[in-house]
Amino acid sequence: MLSDPASPILLLDTGVGGLSVMGEVRKALPGVPILFAADYAGQPYGQKTEAQVAARVAGLLGRITERYHPRLACIACNTASTIALGMVREVLEIPIVGTVPAIKPAAENTRTGVIGLLGTAGTIRQPYVDELERNFASDKTLLRHAAPELVYEAETKLRGGTPDRKVLAAALNAMTERDEAMAMDQVILGCTHFPLIREELADVAVFDLGWPADVQFIDGAAGIARRIAHLLEGETFERSGPDRAVTTGDLDHFLALKPVLSTYGIDQIEQF
Repeated sequence: MLSDPASPILLLDTGVGGLSVMGEVRKALPGVPILFAADYAGQPYGQKTEAQVAARVAGLLGRITERYHPRLACIACNTASTIALGMVREVLEIPIVGTVPAIKPAAENTRTGVIGLLGTAGTIRQPYVDELERNFASDKTLLRHAAPELVYEAETKLRGGTPDRKVLAAALNAMTERDEAMAMDQVILGCTHFPLIREELADVAVFDLGWPADVQFIDGAAGIARRIAHLLEGETFERSGPDRAVTTGDLDHFLALKPVLSTYGIDQIEQF
Protein backbone atom coordinates (compact mmCIF):
# COMPACT_ATOMS: atom_id res chain seq x y z
CA MET A 1 0.00 0.00 0.00
CA LEU A 2 1.35 3.43 -0.93
CA SER A 3 1.83 6.02 1.79
CA ASP A 4 -0.07 9.25 2.31
CA PRO A 5 1.72 11.72 -0.03
CA ALA A 6 2.25 14.09 2.92
CA SER A 7 3.77 11.37 5.11
CA PRO A 8 7.41 12.31 5.87
CA ILE A 9 10.52 10.25 6.05
CA LEU A 10 12.10 10.33 9.49
CA LEU A 11 15.81 10.93 10.09
CA LEU A 12 16.95 10.23 13.66
CA ASP A 13 20.33 11.12 15.17
CA THR A 14 21.67 11.92 18.63
CA GLY A 15 22.31 15.48 17.46
CA VAL A 16 22.50 17.03 14.02
CA GLY A 17 25.10 14.81 12.38
CA GLY A 18 22.24 13.30 10.42
CA LEU A 19 22.13 16.52 8.40
CA SER A 20 24.97 15.03 6.36
CA VAL A 21 22.54 12.26 5.36
CA MET A 22 19.66 14.67 4.91
CA GLY A 23 21.66 16.71 2.42
CA GLU A 24 22.05 13.65 0.18
CA VAL A 25 18.39 12.67 0.61
CA ARG A 26 17.39 16.15 -0.57
CA LYS A 27 19.41 15.61 -3.75
CA ALA A 28 17.93 12.17 -4.41
CA LEU A 29 14.33 13.02 -3.43
CA PRO A 30 13.85 16.79 -3.59
CA GLY A 31 10.11 16.58 -3.10
CA VAL A 32 9.92 14.28 -0.08
CA PRO A 33 8.65 15.71 3.24
CA ILE A 34 11.24 15.24 5.99
CA LEU A 35 11.04 15.04 9.77
CA PHE A 36 14.43 15.39 11.48
CA ALA A 37 14.72 14.21 15.09
CA ALA A 38 17.68 15.06 17.31
CA ASP A 39 17.90 12.98 20.50
CA TYR A 40 20.00 15.41 22.50
CA ALA A 41 18.50 14.08 25.74
CA GLY A 42 19.98 10.66 24.92
CA GLN A 43 23.53 11.80 24.20
CA PRO A 44 26.08 10.35 24.03
CA TYR A 45 25.11 6.95 22.58
CA GLY A 46 28.77 5.99 22.21
CA GLN A 47 29.25 5.88 25.98
CA LYS A 48 26.12 3.85 26.73
CA THR A 49 25.85 0.07 26.88
CA GLU A 50 24.48 -1.76 23.87
CA ALA A 51 21.33 -2.63 25.83
CA GLN A 52 20.76 1.00 26.78
CA VAL A 53 21.17 2.21 23.18
CA ALA A 54 18.91 -0.50 21.75
CA ALA A 55 16.14 0.25 24.26
CA ARG A 56 16.47 4.01 23.80
CA VAL A 57 16.38 3.95 20.00
CA ALA A 58 13.57 1.41 19.72
CA GLY A 59 11.42 3.23 22.26
CA LEU A 60 12.02 6.68 20.80
CA LEU A 61 11.38 5.58 17.22
CA GLY A 62 8.18 3.90 18.35
CA ARG A 63 6.89 7.09 20.00
CA ILE A 64 7.88 9.31 17.07
CA THR A 65 6.22 6.92 14.63
CA GLU A 66 2.99 6.98 16.64
CA ARG A 67 2.90 10.77 16.65
CA TYR A 68 4.09 11.68 13.15
CA HIS A 69 3.33 8.57 11.05
CA PRO A 70 6.47 8.56 8.85
CA ARG A 71 6.51 6.36 5.75
CA LEU A 72 10.14 5.31 6.38
CA ALA A 73 12.70 5.85 9.12
CA CYS A 74 16.44 6.29 8.72
CA ILE A 75 18.65 5.85 11.77
CA ALA A 76 21.16 8.53 10.74
CA CYS A 77 23.64 7.50 13.42
CA ASN A 78 26.31 4.83 13.02
CA THR A 79 26.38 3.86 16.70
CA ALA A 80 22.60 3.44 16.93
CA SER A 81 22.46 1.56 13.63
CA THR A 82 25.22 -0.92 14.42
CA ILE A 83 23.55 -1.70 17.76
CA ALA A 84 19.78 -1.34 17.33
CA LEU A 85 18.94 -1.84 13.66
CA GLY A 86 17.81 -5.45 14.04
CA MET A 87 15.62 -4.75 17.06
CA VAL A 88 13.96 -1.72 15.48
CA ARG A 89 13.13 -3.64 12.32
CA GLU A 90 11.38 -6.25 14.45
CA VAL A 91 9.14 -3.78 16.27
CA LEU A 92 8.25 -1.21 13.60
CA GLU A 93 6.16 -1.92 10.52
CA ILE A 94 7.71 0.74 8.27
CA PRO A 95 10.94 0.36 6.29
CA ILE A 96 14.05 1.09 8.39
CA VAL A 97 17.32 2.20 6.81
CA GLY A 98 20.49 2.13 8.84
CA THR A 99 23.76 4.02 8.65
CA VAL A 100 26.94 1.97 8.89
CA PRO A 101 30.61 2.78 8.23
CA ALA A 102 31.47 2.86 4.52
CA ILE A 103 33.88 -0.07 4.70
CA LYS A 104 32.70 -1.62 1.43
CA PRO A 105 33.33 1.44 -0.79
CA ALA A 106 36.59 2.18 1.01
CA ALA A 107 37.79 -1.36 0.31
CA GLU A 108 36.75 -1.01 -3.33
CA ASN A 109 38.51 2.35 -3.74
CA THR A 110 41.77 1.78 -1.87
CA ARG A 111 44.92 1.38 -3.93
CA THR A 112 47.20 0.56 -1.01
CA GLY A 113 44.94 -1.76 0.98
CA VAL A 114 45.18 0.39 4.14
CA ILE A 115 42.01 2.06 5.40
CA GLY A 116 41.35 4.23 8.44
CA LEU A 117 38.05 4.30 10.34
CA LEU A 118 37.10 7.23 12.55
CA GLY A 119 33.99 6.71 14.67
CA THR A 120 32.67 6.76 18.20
CA ALA A 121 33.77 4.14 20.70
CA GLY A 122 30.31 2.63 20.48
CA THR A 123 30.60 2.16 16.73
CA ILE A 124 34.12 0.85 16.21
CA ARG A 125 33.80 -1.92 18.82
CA GLN A 126 30.60 -3.40 17.38
CA PRO A 127 30.44 -6.96 15.97
CA TYR A 128 28.52 -5.43 13.05
CA VAL A 129 31.70 -3.55 12.08
CA ASP A 130 33.71 -6.76 12.47
CA GLU A 131 31.29 -8.41 10.06
CA LEU A 132 31.62 -5.58 7.53
CA GLU A 133 35.38 -5.95 7.71
CA ARG A 134 35.19 -9.73 7.20
CA ASN A 135 32.77 -9.44 4.29
CA PHE A 136 34.32 -6.56 2.39
CA ALA A 137 37.85 -5.87 3.64
CA SER A 138 39.25 -9.21 4.80
CA ASP A 139 42.31 -8.71 2.60
CA LYS A 140 42.79 -5.08 3.70
CA THR A 141 44.22 -3.42 6.80
CA LEU A 142 41.56 -1.50 8.76
CA LEU A 143 42.87 0.95 11.36
CA ARG A 144 40.12 1.91 13.81
CA HIS A 145 40.13 4.90 16.12
CA ALA A 146 37.43 6.26 18.43
CA ALA A 147 37.18 10.05 18.14
CA PRO A 148 33.95 11.11 19.87
CA GLU A 149 35.45 14.56 20.43
CA LEU A 150 34.90 15.28 16.74
CA VAL A 151 31.14 15.30 17.36
CA TYR A 152 31.58 18.43 19.47
CA GLU A 153 33.76 20.03 16.79
CA ALA A 154 31.10 19.39 14.14
CA GLU A 155 28.35 20.85 16.30
CA THR A 156 30.58 23.83 17.07
CA LYS A 157 30.88 24.52 13.34
CA LEU A 158 27.11 24.33 12.85
CA ARG A 159 26.64 26.85 15.66
CA GLY A 160 28.93 29.32 13.90
CA GLY A 161 32.18 28.45 15.66
CA THR A 162 35.50 27.19 14.33
CA PRO A 163 36.57 23.57 14.87
CA ASP A 164 39.78 23.24 16.91
CA ARG A 165 42.53 22.20 14.50
CA LYS A 166 44.52 20.67 17.37
CA VAL A 167 41.62 18.37 18.24
CA LEU A 168 41.23 17.33 14.61
CA ALA A 169 44.96 16.74 14.25
CA ALA A 170 45.10 14.60 17.41
CA ALA A 171 42.28 12.37 16.14
CA LEU A 172 43.94 11.89 12.77
CA ASN A 173 47.35 11.33 14.31
CA ALA A 174 45.98 8.57 16.53
CA MET A 175 45.28 6.44 13.45
CA THR A 176 48.86 6.72 12.25
CA GLU A 177 50.62 5.13 15.23
CA ARG A 178 50.95 1.77 13.46
CA ASP A 179 53.58 1.42 10.75
CA GLU A 180 50.99 0.32 8.18
CA ALA A 181 49.31 3.72 8.44
CA MET A 182 51.97 5.29 6.23
CA ALA A 183 50.18 3.69 3.27
CA MET A 184 46.63 4.72 4.29
CA ASP A 185 44.73 6.25 1.37
CA GLN A 186 41.10 6.04 2.60
CA VAL A 187 39.64 7.45 5.83
CA ILE A 188 36.07 6.39 6.61
CA LEU A 189 34.06 9.01 8.46
CA GLY A 190 32.12 6.53 10.57
CA CYS A 191 29.88 8.99 12.38
CA THR A 192 27.31 11.13 10.59
CA HIS A 193 28.68 14.24 12.32
CA PHE A 194 32.12 13.83 10.79
CA PRO A 195 31.28 14.64 7.13
CA LEU A 196 30.14 18.05 8.36
CA ILE A 197 33.84 18.83 9.04
CA ARG A 198 35.27 16.88 6.11
CA GLU A 199 36.94 19.97 4.61
CA GLU A 200 38.54 20.89 7.93
CA LEU A 201 39.80 17.33 8.48
CA ALA A 202 41.30 17.19 4.98
CA ASP A 203 42.93 20.59 5.42
CA VAL A 204 44.50 19.62 8.74
CA ALA A 205 45.66 16.29 7.32
CA VAL A 206 47.53 17.91 4.45
CA PHE A 207 48.74 21.22 5.85
CA ASP A 208 49.25 20.42 9.54
CA LEU A 209 50.23 16.75 9.39
CA GLY A 210 51.78 16.47 5.94
CA TRP A 211 49.51 13.71 4.64
CA PRO A 212 49.37 13.13 0.88
CA ALA A 213 46.76 15.32 -0.78
CA ASP A 214 45.10 12.31 -2.42
CA VAL A 215 43.96 10.66 0.83
CA GLN A 216 40.18 10.38 0.54
CA PHE A 217 37.73 11.07 3.38
CA ILE A 218 34.59 9.08 2.59
CA ASP A 219 31.19 8.37 4.12
CA GLY A 220 28.06 6.45 3.18
CA ALA A 221 25.49 9.27 2.99
CA ALA A 222 25.01 9.13 -0.79
CA GLY A 223 24.53 5.36 -0.67
CA ILE A 224 21.97 5.71 2.11
CA ALA A 225 20.05 8.27 0.05
CA ARG A 226 20.05 5.92 -2.94
CA ARG A 227 18.70 3.13 -0.73
CA ILE A 228 15.90 5.35 0.57
CA ALA A 229 15.02 6.44 -2.97
CA HIS A 230 14.89 2.81 -4.08
CA LEU A 231 12.56 1.83 -1.22
CA LEU A 232 10.24 4.75 -2.03
CA GLU A 233 10.26 4.22 -5.78
CA GLY A 234 6.81 4.80 -7.26
CA GLU A 235 5.51 6.77 -4.28
CA THR A 236 4.21 10.31 -4.52
CA PHE A 237 5.19 13.20 -2.25
CA GLU A 238 3.30 16.30 -1.20
CA ARG A 239 4.10 18.76 1.56
CA SER A 240 1.12 19.74 3.70
CA GLY A 241 3.29 22.12 5.74
CA PRO A 242 6.92 23.04 6.37
CA ASP A 243 9.48 20.35 7.06
CA ARG A 244 10.18 20.13 10.75
CA ALA A 245 12.84 19.18 13.26
CA VAL A 246 12.16 17.98 16.78
CA THR A 247 14.46 17.52 19.74
CA THR A 248 14.24 15.53 22.95
CA GLY A 249 16.61 17.99 24.61
CA ASP A 250 16.49 21.66 25.55
CA LEU A 251 14.50 23.58 22.94
CA ASP A 252 16.43 26.83 23.30
CA HIS A 253 19.69 24.95 22.71
CA PHE A 254 18.20 23.47 19.55
CA LEU A 255 16.74 26.78 18.36
CA ALA A 256 20.27 28.16 18.19
CA LEU A 257 20.68 25.88 15.16
CA LYS A 258 17.72 27.43 13.33
CA PRO A 259 19.89 29.27 10.75
CA VAL A 260 21.71 26.10 9.67
CA LEU A 261 18.55 23.98 9.80
CA SER A 262 16.89 26.50 7.51
CA THR A 263 19.59 25.93 4.89
CA TYR A 264 18.45 22.28 4.83
CA GLY A 265 14.83 23.33 4.26
CA ILE A 266 13.68 22.89 7.86
CA ASP A 267 11.51 25.83 8.92
CA GLN A 268 9.61 24.42 11.90
CA ILE A 269 11.40 23.46 15.13
CA GLU A 270 9.69 22.01 18.18
CA GLN A 271 10.09 19.97 21.34
CA PHE A 272 9.30 16.28 21.25
